[in-house]
Amino acid sequence: MIQAVKDLQRLREISAVVVRHGFGELLDRSRLWDVLGRREPGERPSRADMRATSARRFRETLAELGPTFIKMGQILSSRPDLLPPDFIAELSELQDSAPPMSLETVLRLIEQGLGRPSAELFAHIDPEPLASASIAQVHRARVSDGESVVVKVQRPGIEEQIRSDTDLLFYLARFLEGVIEETGIYTPTGIVSEFRQAMLVELDFENEARNIEEFAKTHSGRELVVIPRVVRTHSSRTVLTLEELVGTKLKTVLEDPRAEGIDRKALARNILDASFQQLFADGLFHGDPHPGNVIVLPGNRLGLIDFGLVGRLSKAMQESIILLVLAISLRDPDTVARLVYKVGVPDERINLHQFRADIHDILDRYLGLKLSEVSSTTLLNELTDLALKYRIKIPKEYAVLSKASATTEGILRQLDPDLDVVTVALPYAKRLLWERYNPSSMSGGAMRMLLQLQGFLQDTPQQLSQILMDLEGGKFHVTVRNEEMAKLNLNVKALGILVFMGSLASGLIAGAFSLVGRASDPVTGTTRWPVPALAGLALAAMLFGAAVTWTLLSGRLKKLSVRRFLK
Repeated sequence: MIQAVKDLQRLREISAVVVRHGFGELLDRSRLWDVLGRREPGERPSRADMRATSARRFRETLAELGPTFIKMGQILSSRPDLLPPDFIAELSELQDSAPPMSLETVLRLIEQGLGRPSAELFAHIDPEPLASASIAQVHRARVSDGESVVVKVQRPGIEEQIRSDTDLLFYLARFLEGVIEETGIYTPTGIVSEFRQAMLVELDFENEARNIEEFAKTHSGRELVVIPRVVRTHSSRTVLTLEELVGTKLKTVLEDPRAEGIDRKALARNILDASFQQLFADGLFHGDPHPGNVIVLPGNRLGLIDFGLVGRLSKAMQESIILLVLAISLRDPDTVARLVYKVGVPDERINLHQFRADIHDILDRYLGLKLSEVSSTTLLNELTDLALKYRIKIPKEYAVLSKASATTEGILRQLDPDLDVVTVALPYAKRLLWERYNPSSMSGGAMRMLLQLQGFLQDTPQQLSQILMDLEGGKFHVTVRNEEMAKLNLNVKALGILVFMGSLASGLIAGAFSLVGRASDPVTGTTRWPVPALAGLALAAMLFGAAVTWTLLSGRLKKLSVRRFLK
């Protein structure tokens, strides 16, 4: 009961914030002021202004609603398959900050998380936090042996708040699925479920520690990239202690072109090399490589921090990406269409001919440009929009990769606009293609293809024999699914129900009139109220009204279309 009251209070707070930030702009889109005569036609904001206003207000709404919605906005900023580019750009600027906790509170949380007094674990903890976010707070510290570390401490009660807020979002998502037409291939409940899982995983600092150790393993022996070491004895599910990386944040380098001791061209080349190594050699990449998560160390080396969001690519995904880049560079719409259709999850059958034609139109816009001159961000956004138009769901890994690629491209263009990306990428592409088609490689695609072919040839005779035996024994069944047949089946059932209701109503009416004739007593001349007859007539009227309503409105009551309303 107490939780229900808290949920209602939180729902009231959310509603108030949403109305305060979005109701006026919604009225502009609906043209309600024009109908009421409260605004002159020339005062209407332009379509671009309204769209920019929507993105900005959406960011401001999430920022005011607190940690759950801020974290959801940050996750949404890595999903260009869900939101348009202007919303992605706004959410990328979403700053997660909160009033700092006192040092006494931090020490108490460390003791609760690690099970030992903080004085036994740390020789010193800086009272001034390095960062104070809504989920955790970070302090510089020194362990007993004198090593400099950073300690990330989770705020109390944050997991309960996220679970409560996402429960409310589930109720809203179910409501939207019931009444809104444009739920698309991404259902609201599916999106909320995915985000809830992502946020709860990020709250588990042990999961982040495993990600860091996995990155450290893949980058061992690489001098250009430094991964901080996890201090396991000082870490738990709510406390994470890492080796301190001393350097300059990449954000500061980008803001100050004259930063001393930094070769911007060498730094850009190192960032690009590190990105390609993660994508095509390791299959494990940093999902949020924004400038605040990269530290420039002496010698133009890179230190990576914040591993709450990482992406993983299988060998097949890596090969698909290389083939997609090659197909784009060769202006081959057929291969691009096939690869996009292959890596995606189609929600329904699509017109492949029209799909290829649309991809051909996109590639024609880049005709005559070198691959290094093409903005990967723009091209990926156009391909993503096209996939969504044809109801092809993009896997999460590709969506995270798209956002990470766009962020990295923006950094590289600021550091070294003349950097030739193709020259750096070529060795990785050659190696992947060689592994794919090298017959002598046990991990190569050719060997896997031979194994699959051998299995197919071995299994086919047995499967054909089984089919023939089923045909001979009369056990062979073919199931055909057709949407029109399913609709016809529903219509026949509905017709049967209507006929039954009509027959029942007719019987009740006939019986009611016979009872009305018996209501008067011819001997005494008195008349009784024909209660059973009236009840029968009322029930017949209800059945008749329900049948008429169903007949007139069935198939005409549709879900609301937000798109049509806003137009």
